[in-house]
Amino acid sequence: MASFNRDLLSRLFAVLFVSCLMLFRNSLCSELTSVTCGSVLKLLNVKHNVRLHSHDVRYGSGSGQQSVTGVTSVEDGNSYWSVRGTRDAACLRGNAVKCGQNIRLTHVNTGRNLHSHHFSSPLSSNQEVSAFGEDGEGDHLDDWTVECGGTEWKRAEPVRFRHKATDAALAVTGEQYGRPISGQREVHAMAGSGQHSLWKAMEGVFIKLADTPLPSDRDHAYTHTEF
Repeated sequence: MASFNRDLLSRLFAVLFVSCLMLFRNSLCSELTSVTCGSVLKLLNVKHNVRLHSHDVRYGSGSGQQSVTGVTSVEDGNSYWSVRGTRDAACLRGNAVKCGQNIRLTHVNTGRNLHSHHFSSPLSSNQEVSAFGEDGEGDHLDDWTVECGGTEWKRAEPVRFRHKATDAALAVTGEQYGRPISGQREVHAMAGSGQHSLWKAMEGVFIKLADTPLPSDRDHAYTHTEF
């Protein structure tokens, strides 16, 4: 798998953002109802009204890996995640993510993947969720299964992310951290399918492949964005 290029993704995000602002009355920015591979988005926990977040702050216990939290701020740039394929299953950019599909969520600003394992979470002692790897390359513990009710992950509908290796669902406890991340909520993984593990796609760039893509996958054209 090619190394994940954070700088390239940031530039692409900026170009798409400006293009959509300029052309928002055009069909280029018409509504795209499904979440697609290659999209960059924020994820809202429906129960606790916080967005999935990470930053270059490591846990002081457990794995010591980069922490993952929930934040109430809508504008925080550290809440963007890229929807990607796994080592075993490609996720063709612009294609709708299917219910039951395995994906990775890569934190845009640090290039680390949403990750879980059997370390205990700091506040609730449930299963820790962290951000792991370098430049989008991690291991099999970065894989999550999208659980939804239909055939595709719809932007308007809440979904769950089930950790493939441990069968635990990405969730928010409601417990808050103190310094240095005061007020941010603990994100963990839990058994079952409660209300704490429902997530909805929010702000972002949602990409549809051009009808006639260029020969190189890296050079695919994009024709559809939504913010």
